[in-house]
Amino acid sequence: MEFTTPLIPGTLVRRYKRFLADINLHSGEAVTAHCPNSGSMRGCYFPGNPVMVTFHDFPSRKLKYTWELIRVDNLWIGINTQHPNLLVKEAIIRGRIGELNGYQQIRREVKISNESRIDLVLESDSQKCFIEVKNVTLVENGIAFFPDAVTLRGQKHLKELVKLKKSGYRAIIFFVIQRTDSTCFRPADHIDPDYGKLLRLSVENGVEILCYDAEISTRGIWISKSIPVCL
Repeated sequence: MEFTTPLIPGTLVRRYKRFLADINLHSGEAVTAHCPNSGSMRGCYFPGNPVMVTFHDFPSRKLKYTWELIRVDNLWIGINTQHPNLLVKEAIIRGRIGELNGYQQIRREVKISNESRIDLVLESDSQKCFIEVKNVTLVENGIAFFPDAVTLRGQKHLKELVKLKKSGYRAIIFFVIQRTDSTCFRPADHIDPDYGKLLRLSVENGVEILCYDAEISTRGIWISKSIPVCL
């Protein structure tokens, strides 16, 4: 996924009210950017660190800038949680996810109940596959963790995947690590133990886990390699 608008360098001042970030652009301008990440951003929130933002001059937008990347220990980390769905879809179409080859149709944001949508649905003549995509930015001592905050919504998604599996479909939770410094993935039991328990229970009931990291540069973000899952 290449960035369709140029990245603008700056320095992070602070993040507040979850979706707001004050940033000093290298041009000297101080701006308030949209922070497209509702998590705690533990492990990737460091005021004073270099960041990259994009500019979107749409009349409907109150905040013209969007925070995209932060640099931590000489590594770019993608903080925009809207990107992983697109990254996974693009990688599937290009045949870069071996576990998901062979499907003829792919759809995004498919309604599965009156209250819920699922990120991706793949279809072939013989099978339908439901995929929920999660963004991962927390890495500690080489281990990638999800979630970075208690997530009741994430627990709900796991329960929905179990229901889909029991209905005879293939069901997958797909973790996209928007950084390249992890060697394995684990549920963050030290942050949300209930999510960890539910993830393991989901696997016992047939839900599959896929985990890939993403290569990030100032040109774009691409799904890179499979990361082992350690439950």
